[in-house]
Amino acid sequence: MSKKIFSILVVILIAALGLNACASATPTAAPTAAPVVATTAPTKAAPCLIIGATYGGPINDAGYNQAFHESVMTIKKNIDCVQIIEAENVYDEAGATSTIEQMIKQGAKMIIATASSHQNPAFELAKKYPDVIFEHAGGWLMGDNFANFFGKPPDVWYAEGVAAGLMTKSNRLGFVAAFPLGWTLTFANAFNLGAKSVNPKVVTEVKFTYAWGDSTKEAEVTNALINGGADVITMHVDSPATVISTAESRGVYSIGFQNVAAKQFAPKYWIIGSGFTLGDKLTWLTSTVLDKTWKPIFLRCSLKEGCMNLSDWGPSVPQEVKDKFNQTVNDLDAGTIVAFKGPIKDQNGNVVVKAGEVLTDDQMSNVNWFVQGMVGSPK
Repeated sequence: MSKKIFSILVVILIAALGLNACASATPTAAPTAAPVVATTAPTKAAPCLIIGATYGGPINDAGYNQAFHESVMTIKKNIDCVQIIEAENVYDEAGATSTIEQMIKQGAKMIIATASSHQNPAFELAKKYPDVIFEHAGGWLMGDNFANFFGKPPDVWYAEGVAAGLMTKSNRLGFVAAFPLGWTLTFANAFNLGAKSVNPKVVTEVKFTYAWGDSTKEAEVTNALINGGADVITMHVDSPATVISTAESRGVYSIGFQNVAAKQFAPKYWIIGSGFTLGDKLTWLTSTVLDKTWKPIFLRCSLKEGCMNLSDWGPSVPQEVKDKFNQTVNDLDAGTIVAFKGPIKDQNGNVVVKAGEVLTDDQMSNVNWFVQGMVGSPK
């Protein structure tokens, strides 16, 4: 090959290498990015109403506190936009005051106080916070923004007394009670009057624990009543669990109160029980707060109105007892039977309800006597 041709080939090779180097150095176009779309994170809607609810004991007690917890939570089921703040085991007045005030600071515009020890603190706070609606369970105080609601237990107690009077063999019934309060005495009296309407030989002995939730004392009192001959036991304490369990362990029949869930503690010797179901009424009261038509009313509603319910019967209750009980309930609803219609005498033979007179709710809340056939002191 001539030197001339070789030189030409070298030049061509160098040129080619240069072009390749330039091509490698030429930047490629950046990939096209997806367009950025502005988004807003979803926000939770503000509640239409914040409700604070206080309970004197645990909300799983199968008794009073559970019944009212379930009733309050029914509001949320019916009105989804409501927010509920709950506080259980609020035992005393000082605790009620601080708890309710904290709920109001959290935005609560409606307070449902359910324990008897919560009434006075709530009533005083109602004066301090006039823009907050207060509802109390089972009390008597009323104000511009403070009202009371409850069921109507006396008729239920009378009917349950009928069942007890037919089931007893010893003709001695036992009643475990927390305190000698007006309504408690009324319940015990109604129970005894119902029992005596079908069994004139019956007596009802009442013993007090002086506490709404003292299981040790409740067991002690229940055993004392059974040792005294009672073969049917009932109670007015927050949780019926201890009383019923103690009676069951001794082969003694029981009748429950506060919540029908109490039946679980007496698989063999249960007769019947009753409980509070105030959810629909509380829903209605809440709706009046929302539409600003709420007014302070003294609300009391019955078994027939859905504010109370009855449990299933126990396994050993004869059909004739069930039939008589059901007939009594119907007669009470119809007004054929009036539990506290005079003449009624107390333990000492004094006439406390004159012939033809009927005790009003206000009078029943202030009863300080036991009817004839009761054993124990109402003081």
